[in-house]
Amino acid sequence: MIIKNLKAIFNTTYGTSKEDVEVYFSPGRVNLIGEHTDYNGGFVFPCALSFGTYLLVRNIESRVIRFASMNFDYHCEIPIDKLSHKVAGEWVNYPLGVIDEFRKTGIEITKGVELLFSGNIPDGAGLSSSASVETVTGIFINEKFANNKLGKEELAKLCQRAENNFVGVNCGIMDQFAAMMGKQNHAIFLNCDTLEYELVPLSLSGYKLVISNTNKKRQLADSKYNERRGECELAVAHLNEILSLRNLGELKLAEFEGIANNIPDETVRKRARHVVSEDQRCIDAVQALKNNDLVKFGNLMNGSHDSLRNDYEVTGHELDTLVDEARKIDGVIGSRMTGAGFGGCTVSLVDEKSIDKFITVVGDAYHKKTGLNADFYVADVGDGAKKLNS
Repeated sequence: MIIKNLKAIFNTTYGTSKEDVEVYFSPGRVNLIGEHTDYNGGFVFPCALSFGTYLLVRNIESRVIRFASMNFDYHCEIPIDKLSHKVAGEWVNYPLGVIDEFRKTGIEITKGVELLFSGNIPDGAGLSSSASVETVTGIFINEKFANNKLGKEELAKLCQRAENNFVGVNCGIMDQFAAMMGKQNHAIFLNCDTLEYELVPLSLSGYKLVISNTNKKRQLADSKYNERRGECELAVAHLNEILSLRNLGELKLAEFEGIANNIPDETVRKRARHVVSEDQRCIDAVQALKNNDLVKFGNLMNGSHDSLRNDYEVTGHELDTLVDEARKIDGVIGSRMTGAGFGGCTVSLVDEKSIDKFITVVGDAYHKKTGLNADFYVADVGDGAKKLNS
């Protein structure tokens, strides 16, 4: 039904035509554990979600690309020979960046198309709506103009480059990789340094992932993100006075504890401690799932949030309130922030029988303590980016 409705909106936006409308989809993602480790060459453990970004595409005679979105007011038409120009402050820079990276590989858009993007990922929630837009664009171009020449892993890296080089956000690989490589009812154990990965079955046995959105605008996220990256690089520089190290992800926790005092600044030392301990929690979490030990997995989620609050200091009042209130509910065995922090979302592992109570009680307590209304999503784990049968 959703595709039928989207096609009706497409025809309202662009008019009807004899040309077929093709449909592509790419998911959002939630990271179950392993936060702020990706740009440190460490491990992450995300899964693709069942909601994400739809892209409807139709060929046209004119040598232009028409961009429209159901999520943003800005629409535009750009000639094919001018696709390498940024549009200041607009969402179209995400697909334009992907187009530009394809061009660098020798793959060009050679025919005019009309594009309609429609996402049901909450914007700014930290569930990676930007990577979803990039990867759905990548799947479309690869299928339509490159005869599926590029594999999904290569497409994920291309989309990351688009965000780094064109949009100007120095993100790691996790979001694009999860959106491309996700598999229904599996999470992805990814080494962000080598891109080695394993699809791990996500058997939650009567529990559900519940995503809670703070609905707080994340004004600090970008500046603090860059600040934390700098602190991690400084930690590596200090440790390189006694060993040869490219990034913090190369360290084991026991090894770090033996040399941590070689980082003279306590704040920088705390940042490094979070990264190295979070890497270990990620490894332990994967093993817990393989052992069907959901209680241990939940405890590791809790430890992750506590480290992000105390050592990495990227949570804030809203995220901490949601996590604290979640942990008071019977049937919740783990809760943590997910994403960059300073707003965005938490992810909680909740007994199915407790979900209604969770949403009501946590929502009420959160509003009372913050003045904000949280949104809640019971998440299903879906597939990665693909063309849909339409």
